[in-house]
This record gives sequence, C-alpha cells and structure tokens, in this order.
Amino acid sequence: MKKIGILGGTFDPPHIGHLIIANEVREQLDLDEVRFMPNNVPPHKTKTSTSNQERLDMLTLAIGSNPCFTIDTIEWERNGPSYTIDTIKLLKERDTNSEIYFIIGADMIEYLPKWKQIDELSELVRFTGVKRPGYSTETSYPVTLVDIPEIAVSSSWIREKISNGKTIKYLVPDAVKIYIEENQLYGSTKSIGNR
Repeated sequence: MKKIGILGGTFDPPHIGHLIIANEVREQLDLDEVRFMPNNVPPHKTKTSTSNQERLDMLTLAIGSNPCFTIDTIEWERNGPSYTIDTIKLLKERDTNSEIYFIIGADMIEYLPKWKQIDELSELVRFTGVKRPGYSTETSYPVTLVDIPEIAVSSSWIREKISNGKTIKYLVPDAVKIYIEENQLYGSTKSIGNR
C-alpha cells in the first residue's frame, strides 16, 4: 500500500517552512511521496493575494528539486469552500490502494473539533501533526506527532516583509523569490531583487 502525505495550504507564497515540514515528515514516516495541495477557498481564511496560476507556478518552482514532492490541484476542480472531508473522499476514489497521512500544524490541531465531519475524516486519514510555536498539540483526536525543527515562518509574515520592501532571502527558495520579484507580487518591485 502506498503511503501518501498530504500537505494542504494556500502556499501564498510557499516557503522554507513548508519544505522542511514535508521533508521531515516524509523521512520520519517513510512516506512514498508528499503531495502539496493548494486550497481553493479555505473555509477559515479569506481569499488569497495571488491567482491560482501564480500559486501553482511558485509551488512548482519550490518543490522542483525533490522527486518525492508532487502537486495535487484536486481542490481547484470543484467550486465552493475546500472542506477536507470532501477532498479526502475524492482522493480515496482516485488512489484506492493508498494510506493517506494528512499533515497539519499545531494551529490546526487545536482547530480539529471545528472541522466538517471530523469523526468520519479521522477514520479516513492518519492525522500527522507538527509543532508550531505558540500552539498546543493536545487533542482528543488521533494525531501522530512528528518532531521537526519549529520554524516560525508564515506566508503572511513573508507578504508583510515584501510589502514593506524588506528582503525575503533564505525564507523562500531563490526561484520563488525571483518569480515574486519578476511578477511584482505582494507589492514587491524589481528593485529589491538583489537583496
């Protein structure tokens, strides 16, 4: 049976924290692959700053050097909010001989009781939790914790830095940084390209 990790998110933009989480979880749980799954309309967030195509382009650049990383745009194939239970049911239909490890940060562990059909969902996936600074990992749901370095980097923080004209060097892969600058995303200008 194939072991597939799923890492969802807006990836607006993808950053080193996403890559470290995916790599550490894959290695420690001996997963065959980790699929990055960009959200369409996250139920708990507002619309993204960039288009789906721009997020896909950045994600493609971010994971390009790792053959164990792939992208699954399954959530873009339907309208409305992206509830995880609906996505997982579709994945189970596509990948009938697979075991799904759904990777979540500690902020989402706290939020689990509010997820749509959480009891059914917890029977379909193996929740895999990673720590985040400032969040508890205590929960009554079955979550396998994976010990990884706690990286206090977020996409919102990176967007804020860009809009303030600050460098994002080392926070995102170089190819993503160049893409952001060339396309002047998040209020960036080409003039910060050498930082």
